[in-house]
Amino acid sequence: MIRLNEIHEKILSYNPDADLDLVNKAYVFSAKVHNGQVRMSGEPYLIHPMEVAGILASLRMDIPTIAAGLLHDTVEDTWATIEEITDLFGKEVADLVEGVTKISNITFNTEVAKQAENFRKMLVAMAKDIRVIIIKLADRLNNMRTLEYMSEDKRVGIAKETLDIYAPIAHRLGIYWLKSELEDLSFRFTKPEMYYRLSKMVAKSRKEREKYVNEVEHILKETLEKEGMKVEVSGRPKHIYGIYQKMEKANLDFEQVYDITAFRVLVDSIKDCYQALGIIHTTWRPVPDRFKDYIAMPKTNMYQSLHTTVIGPKGERAEIQIRTHDMHKVAEEGIAAHWKYKEGKLVDAKEDVTFRWIRHLIEWQQELKDPESFMQFVKVDLFPDEVYVFTPKGDVIELPVGATPLDFAYAIHTDVGNHCASAKINGKIVPLKTPLKNGDTVEIITSPTAHPTRDWLRIVVVSKTKAKIRQWLSKEEREQSKKIGKELLASEFTKFNLDLSKFINSNEVDKYLMEANLKSIDNLYSQIGYGKLSPLQTIKHLIPIDKLQEHKPKSDSAISKLFKLVARKSSTAVKIKGMDDILVRFAHCCNPIVGDPIVGFITRGRGITIHTADCTRTLELDPERKIEAEWDTRSNILRPVKILVTGIDKPGLLANITNSISSLGVNIIRASVAPNRNQKSTLMFEIAVKDTHQLRELINSISKIKDVTNVERVMAGETA
Repeated sequence: MIRLNEIHEKILSYNPDADLDLVNKAYVFSAKVHNGQVRMSGEPYLIHPMEVAGILASLRMDIPTIAAGLLHDTVEDTWATIEEITDLFGKEVADLVEGVTKISNITFNTEVAKQAENFRKMLVAMAKDIRVIIIKLADRLNNMRTLEYMSEDKRVGIAKETLDIYAPIAHRLGIYWLKSELEDLSFRFTKPEMYYRLSKMVAKSRKEREKYVNEVEHILKETLEKEGMKVEVSGRPKHIYGIYQKMEKANLDFEQVYDITAFRVLVDSIKDCYQALGIIHTTWRPVPDRFKDYIAMPKTNMYQSLHTTVIGPKGERAEIQIRTHDMHKVAEEGIAAHWKYKEGKLVDAKEDVTFRWIRHLIEWQQELKDPESFMQFVKVDLFPDEVYVFTPKGDVIELPVGATPLDFAYAIHTDVGNHCASAKINGKIVPLKTPLKNGDTVEIITSPTAHPTRDWLRIVVVSKTKAKIRQWLSKEEREQSKKIGKELLASEFTKFNLDLSKFINSNEVDKYLMEANLKSIDNLYSQIGYGKLSPLQTIKHLIPIDKLQEHKPKSDSAISKLFKLVARKSSTAVKIKGMDDILVRFAHCCNPIVGDPIVGFITRGRGITIHTADCTRTLELDPERKIEAEWDTRSNILRPVKILVTGIDKPGLLANITNSISSLGVNIIRASVAPNRNQKSTLMFEIAVKDTHQLRELINSISKIKDVTNVERVMAGETA
């Protein structure tokens, strides 16, 4: 447990004029209100706020923030009130405590709409005062360090939330050590067997690795100093989760991951950075396409460094980062490195570029009302591997890696994107799906007749671009649906020898629109055009039944035939809100099974297509066609699902897996085995399961088999 005097020492190391009275007062109050409370570990609860305050002091935070760290759980977990905190510690500290309390009440579950709404709340708290999320990160880090005392379900849930939400935020704030520790701890609880296996491998190779690190450090320092440079050189192993990601991405075994150590070279000036780079590249051969210049083009969190990978001693790859001491301070401290202390107070520049991404998210959370679109945008913006390209005039445009000329066009202006006909990269005409590279000069050629198509959604990667394309497509589809709906309704009226135009402004229409919660007659046409309303049902609502019986329809209308086609009794275990006996089919792209959160989309002529609620393909579909759907829990339907099992290619592996599947009463529809390099096997099984609970049980059972390294559910990859 950290002691109060240790927190004092940390604060005074970066803020010698700090007034520690507020910290002492917060400590006494926290000790008083948490007295008698214990954590899951059995330790006094006070240890937690003390550790949080210690982490905040390590992050060089100001006095009010550290005081709020000591008090952050008092309102939520004790009899203390926010009014009492205000009276005793002032409005600034109280606002921070209240902000953290609100974020602590947010849980990020898999239901996209709720997750999006909760993320909006977090963004508002972050935008109001960025220190709120920094306190929350410190709180989460200490909780992750003691997560083993929670139940398994809670451990896994909290770890996944940390990996999905909090680690990326720490990365965005530039606090890399915090991000790395959160990732490693999350990895430990989400994939414990793989985590401990890699940890043992890293520990086993440590002596040999240390010898290699010392050799590289010595050569680097000696070579650079020989050229008259003043340098500091150090080597550090990459964190466990980073090594795991590299293995997964390149399908490598641990023994094949050579650059698990990163070397850092610190120099006095930017000029020295480039001089050191030249000397290193002269000494060792650089690996092609492994050089990044974050000095000329800093990351959005203001991180600056030169990154290069070279073929070092013994033919092993060595990753080297070169930066100045000031750049290193930013890399280590993140956002805190941008703050200055005046008279013991922290002063932050509200317009600092560091905060641009938060303002960016706030703007878009106001514009993007659709939860799926918003969450997709958030995920892209939290993982910002950037590419920098130029306009013909030389202006720099920053886009995510993988961005295309279409993303570039929409970054210039929405109208440029909507009328993009073709593009040139470095003077040559290229397909619109061409990925952009650092330094490309991009020119967009527009045409009044060019317009977005649904295929564009598969080309672009920037969520803002996708949102703009969907807006255009939705508008066009609404106009088309209005036209079709009006024609269908007019045709149905004609079949009863009635004239639609005579009813448009009648009281019956106004009454029906109100009952059906429709804003206008155009809205009614759209609903019919989309297939959400039947023209025949509409007529029955508009015209009294006795009067309607006087007019016998001549024959079935097109829409009636359509509804007869799709109105078949479904045995798919899905209930559609407001519809009976409608044809239901499942999307191949996400292949939902009972227990998955689901949503339906009306497909003209094919009834309702069911997707999982988080299926990315639904982002390409018109939200107007969305309809509520839920599983009928009384049904015992079996649904096919694919699982991918990766393991060490040894005799008996397939038999052990099939026995595990059979023992749970699960039927195997088909199976395939593909041995690959590195003595690994990839096994694909298509099985029939009752629900997600049975699937989870099966995955857990297979995961425990010796020589199995990974088990995961596979989505089909084709659209409905």
